[in-house]
Amino acid sequence: MERAMKTVVVGMLGTTVDRWSGDRMHRWEHWRPTVSLCQQEDLVVDRLELVYPGRSRSLAREVAADIEQVSPETEVRLHLLDWVDPWDFEEVYGSLMDFCQGYPWASEEEHYLVHLTTGTHVAQICWFLLTESRHFPGRLIQTSPPSRAGNGPGRYAVIDLDLSRYDSIAARFQKESAEGLAFLKGGIETRNAAFNRMIEEIEQVAIHSRAPILIEGPTGSGKSQLARRIYALKQSRRLIDGPLISINCGTLRGDSAMAALFGHTRGAFTGASGEREGLLRAAHGGLLFLDEIGELGLDEQAILLHAIEEKRYRPMGSDHEVQSDFQVIAGTNRDLTDAVEKGRFRSDLLARIHLWRWTLPGLSRRREDIEPNLHFECRRFEEETGRKVRFSSEALHRYLAFATSEEAVWNANFRDLSGSVTRMATLAGVHRISLKNVEDEIVRLQAGWRRKSSGEAGPPLESFLGPGGVESLDLFDRLTLEAILPVCRSSASLSEAGRRLFQSSRKRRATTNDADRLRKYLERHGLNWATLKQGLAASDPVDGAGQ
Repeated sequence: MERAMKTVVVGMLGTTVDRWSGDRMHRWEHWRPTVSLCQQEDLVVDRLELVYPGRSRSLAREVAADIEQVSPETEVRLHLLDWVDPWDFEEVYGSLMDFCQGYPWASEEEHYLVHLTTGTHVAQICWFLLTESRHFPGRLIQTSPPSRAGNGPGRYAVIDLDLSRYDSIAARFQKESAEGLAFLKGGIETRNAAFNRMIEEIEQVAIHSRAPILIEGPTGSGKSQLARRIYALKQSRRLIDGPLISINCGTLRGDSAMAALFGHTRGAFTGASGEREGLLRAAHGGLLFLDEIGELGLDEQAILLHAIEEKRYRPMGSDHEVQSDFQVIAGTNRDLTDAVEKGRFRSDLLARIHLWRWTLPGLSRRREDIEPNLHFECRRFEEETGRKVRFSSEALHRYLAFATSEEAVWNANFRDLSGSVTRMATLAGVHRISLKNVEDEIVRLQAGWRRKSSGEAGPPLESFLGPGGVESLDLFDRLTLEAILPVCRSSASLSEAGRRLFQSSRKRRATTNDADRLRKYLERHGLNWATLKQGLAASDPVDGAGQ
C-alpha cells in the first residue's frame, strides 16, 4: 500500500498576531494564525517548521506548546533566524534564501506549504519570491480569522504559483505574449519558421533582460526597425523610461565620433566652442542603438566598452567621469569575428555585446514572407499618402511569381521591396496596380540590380547580343535572359544552373536533362555556355561539356 505524503508547513512566528493579551487562560478566545493553521479540520499538518527572531524565543515555545495541545499529531520544529533590521530586504531575503538552500527537501515524500499570513511585509514578499523562483519547492497558504459572528480557527486558502494551472491567467499571458510577438514583427504575419522562432526568443529577452543585444544581417534586413520595436515593446511594458537614441556608426569619423558619442567640453578640440552632452549621456535610462558598430574606431570601442561595463566614462577634454545607465543594441552587416581576427574590432567588446546575438536573414532567404510584407507595404503607403492602392489579381500573381523566384536578387532586401511597392502604388491608376505596372517594375528592379552588381557581375545582355539584338527580343525573352545571367554567374556548371532555373518543372518530368534544356534555350538566342561564362568572369572555369 502506497504511503500518503506528509504535509509540511514553513511559517514565520507572528510576534504580534500570534501573541495574546490579558489572562493566559483566555488565549483561546483570540485568533492566532500560526495556531489556527494547525486547527483546520480538513488540513493535517504533519510538521511545522516555525521561524522566529531571537527576542521572541519564549513566545515561539508557548505557541509550539499550544499547537501540541490542539494538534498532537503535528511536530513543531523551531528555527532561530535573527536579523538586525527586519525591514531590510537584502538581509531578510539572504537569511530566508540560506534557510531554503540548507533545508533537506524531500519532495517525493512531502508536500510543502509556506504560511504567508505572519511576518513583516518584507518577509512575506521574500517568501513569495523564493516560492515563485522554486527555491521553496511548494505552494503558498494564507489563513484568515473567522467572521465576526462566529468563532473557531477561521479559514485558509492555498495558492499555487504554477500559472499554467490557471486557465484564465495562462490565456492572458499567452495573449500578451502573442501581442508582443506581433509587435516585434510589425503586425506582419510572417511565415518563415526560423524567423518566427527567433522573434519568440527576442521577445523573451526584450522583456526579461537589459543585457546588450547584437543584431547581425545584411543591409535592408530590418535591423534598425527591430531595434525600434524592441524599444517600443519595453516602453509599453514600463520596462524602460528613457529615450531611444540611434546612430549609424558609419557616419562617425575621428574627433566627430568621440564628440558625438561621448560628448566634449569647451575647447576639447579645434572648433569645440561649447559643451556637448553626447549620445551616451542622452541615452541615460533608455536604449542606445549603435547601427554598423563594426565601423567604430578602436579608440571609440575602448571607451564604449568601459561605458557599458562601468556605466560611466569621461567626455572629451574632461577630467571627470559622467554616469549613464543605458541598454545597448548593436547592429552590423559585418562579420565581427573576422574583424577581431584582423585587428579591426576589439575581442573584449564583442564578448560583451554578443550575450544575445541574432542574425536577420535577407529577403531572398525569407521568400515565403514576401507576400505578407507586400500587403504590409501597401497598407503603409496608404497610411503615409492617404491613397488606398491594391493589386489586381493578375498583377499580384505575376509580381509574387517573380518576387519569390530565383530571378529576384533583392540586393537591398526589404528596402528593395518597400521601394518597389512605393513606385508601383505611385504610378497606379484608379487605385489599382495593374499587370503593366508590375511588368514595368520588374524591368526597373532588374536594371537596378544589374547596375549595382556591374562591378562583379560581368557584362550585361547587350554585350552578347548587341543593342539591336536586345531590342528585337520580346519582353518575356529579354527578362528571362537577364534573369539567367546572375544564375549562371553563381553556378559552377551548366548542370547546376539548369537545376536552379528548372527547379519546379524538373519535378514533373519522368527524365531530366537540365543542362540540355538550358543549352538549347541559350542557343536559340545565339548564346552558348562557354562564351557566357568567359564573358561573365574570366576567372570562372568553363564547363563546355555541360556536366
